[in-house]
Amino acid sequence: MKNRYYFLDNVRWVTVLLVLFYHVFYNFNAVGVFGGIGGFADHQWQDTICALLNPWFMALLFVVAGASSRYALRTRTPKEFRKERTRKLLVPSTLGLLTYGGVLGLMNMHIAGATIPEEVPLFFRWLIAVASGTGPLWFLQDLLGFSLLLLLVSKVADVERVDEWLQRLPKWGLGVLMIGFLVVLWLASQSQIDNPTAAQGLLNLYRPVFYFVAFLAGYFIFSSERVHDYLAERAGALIVAAAVSAVGFCSEFYGKDYTSPEAVQGLWCNLFCWSAVLAVLGAFRRWANGTSRFAGYMTRSSFGLYVVHMAVCTGSCLLLRSSGLPVWAIYLLAIAMTYVGSFAVYELLRRVPILNYCIFGIKNKK
Repeated sequence: MKNRYYFLDNVRWVTVLLVLFYHVFYNFNAVGVFGGIGGFADHQWQDTICALLNPWFMALLFVVAGASSRYALRTRTPKEFRKERTRKLLVPSTLGLLTYGGVLGLMNMHIAGATIPEEVPLFFRWLIAVASGTGPLWFLQDLLGFSLLLLLVSKVADVERVDEWLQRLPKWGLGVLMIGFLVVLWLASQSQIDNPTAAQGLLNLYRPVFYFVAFLAGYFIFSSERVHDYLAERAGALIVAAAVSAVGFCSEFYGKDYTSPEAVQGLWCNLFCWSAVLAVLGAFRRWANGTSRFAGYMTRSSFGLYVVHMAVCTGSCLLLRSSGLPVWAIYLLAIAMTYVGSFAVYELLRRVPILNYCIFGIKNKK
């Protein structure tokens, strides 16, 4: 087994670029998704773009993270893996939040109409802003917990024996396995809490049960070359299945909150999520299993872009929301500013050693 699969690298960075794209439309959503700035009309066709991306792209990132964890553990001891993941994920979630997260926190407070009394010392005002600036770092926090739990799971479940079993499984058996994981995901999605309190709303955002299932699926199943080839052979059919389920989900929840418990617990959402994950993995294995200078740069940079992008995106959307420009121009400019600004901020911050470590968890080479 190889320790690096270019198609998984490509899936990761392309998905991160989609996350940047999604957050522009999320910020302007009119269906009541928590945290947005607000839409331009009561009903917007462009909110469908959010519904086409949200159900599956984070699940896909956790599947890829799970597969990558298996490859990482082939060349690292559990202690080295734990130390590396802690630095890479915990440092940005703590020191990065303290140094950079407050920027997004201030914007979130402005959007929510919250104010901090002027008599509060500046340091404590910053800490209050930091508490509101977690944003996309929830993914890192989930992933850190999953990585540590994986070290316990791997002691009782041998992934190599699972892979040997997958090699012997007939193709129809692999199909049954894919359907079985759909059922498991659907059951995991039932952990969403209806009418949540503020704390429960965070639990609904983090979705630890659902995403841990996706992570374990990546580790045990989608790290297998046999499964890679199986999906690649059926990439076309999987794309059709994903498109059909996308139409079903978007038709049912058009103009509604696509992140509500009702939505994410439903059969259409889980069918769309799983078929899209399989379709993307199969398509990239078949048609995008290579690298280039640009792909190599994106593979190295996608994590940093993910960490910094939300503050850039939200700031751009806030600036443009009240600009008086036509709606189509606001979207185009917001997308352009989000991409260009995220790359610029990332490239700037990574060149400052202390910030490179605090925000991205990367030690500069001596």
